[in-house]
Amino acid sequence: MLAGAGLASASILNACAPATTAPAPTTAPAQPTVPAVVKTPGDQFSWQRFKGEKIEALLIKNTQGDIMVKNLKEFEDLTGITVGADQPAEQQQRQKLAVEFASGATSFDVVYYSFHVQKRLFGKNKWVTDIRDYLKDPTMTAPEFDWDDFSAAGKAWATEADGRIDALPNKIDYFIIYCNKELFAAKNVALPKTYDDVVNAAKTLHDPSKNVYGFAGRGLKNANTILWTSMLLGWDMDAIDSKLTLNTTSPDAIECAKLYQNLMKNYAPAGVGGFNWNECQSAFALGQVAMWWDGLGFATPLEDPKTSKVVGKVAYVVAPKGPKAQWAGMTGDGMGISNFSKKKGAAWYFSMWAASKGLLAKSFAQGSGAQARNSVYTNADALKSLLVPKEWVDGVVNSGKIGRPTLPIIVPVTEFRDIFGVALNNMIGGADPATELKKAQDEFKPILDKSEA
Repeated sequence: MLAGAGLASASILNACAPATTAPAPTTAPAQPTVPAVVKTPGDQFSWQRFKGEKIEALLIKNTQGDIMVKNLKEFEDLTGITVGADQPAEQQQRQKLAVEFASGATSFDVVYYSFHVQKRLFGKNKWVTDIRDYLKDPTMTAPEFDWDDFSAAGKAWATEADGRIDALPNKIDYFIIYCNKELFAAKNVALPKTYDDVVNAAKTLHDPSKNVYGFAGRGLKNANTILWTSMLLGWDMDAIDSKLTLNTTSPDAIECAKLYQNLMKNYAPAGVGGFNWNECQSAFALGQVAMWWDGLGFATPLEDPKTSKVVGKVAYVVAPKGPKAQWAGMTGDGMGISNFSKKKGAAWYFSMWAASKGLLAKSFAQGSGAQARNSVYTNADALKSLLVPKEWVDGVVNSGKIGRPTLPIIVPVTEFRDIFGVALNNMIGGADPATELKKAQDEFKPILDKSEA
């Protein structure tokens, strides 16, 4: 069995797992198929095939990465492969991999990356190996691996428009609203089901004299853009569509920016313009915030009595219905094999293990976020050892039914977030949304055009 597969469920009920809308397609040149390994007749799969090899894994300092590192000995004992794991912070990791890939040589063999930020960049440059040959080769893929156990959303994130599969999906995340049930109950306010409900609840529950604020969200430049684009899905609109049309100065985009401005300017804590997710989390955990709109992977610290005053008081509310639609902003991560690696076989084995049923069940049980495998949602052991309430699981599953990519699938995602992040930050200070969006679009469009030239 796969290492850590003791948590794996014997019954896989795909219908219970998140079924999500696939990301908008990208366009990228076809990649030549990379042979897996030299095979001989009669070969069978063996976890010991690459015993004695050493590989380098570039991970990220997050819960998912921590769990991989904590369980590395299982993989090394299973395979005889030694792993050197590097876990820099997210932004430093992204800089490191971009520099190394661009140089034509990487110090790592396998890399954990974000589809919602880097999918188009990786796909266009063919930085990672097409893994289709591995998946269809019974001598290279463990019989218990079960590709069909991955969710439709996970597979869509990992697949390019030409059919290449660039990575094994690992984690899927959705934007929800964390609500302080105690604050809502104190004023007899119902949990929000619509955008109007969010505004009305923020207004009713906002009481700065008691150090209670109606709303919190990301205000810091770059970090804040994903909140606005998540909100924009309520108008059934992507900031940039699959044809690379900018919708960022449309009437709906302006209305969405006004919503963001209203909530952040009038009902959030002072200094929210400098808030990333961690500042929002801290304020919410102190019981000072009624609603916090962000990714659902932050439940564990909110339910930890050592770090939180709201244990047992959190409602995990699915993204509410907007003026035209109801979508939950969706992000995703996966594990790819560097096309510059000379140890692709061993790197593939690590990728399989890192996306195994057992390891992803452990991540799920610790509240790391929604996982890319369907089986975790029916895994009795994982559900039994869950460190967060079942209400959180319900939020994950229900969000999965309405998941939609929240950031445009383009190469200059960072520039998009930076430029529109400045505009959104200015709005918190009172700047006109329409004016700010036009300035941002005028600045960003040449960058987008150049990236696709």
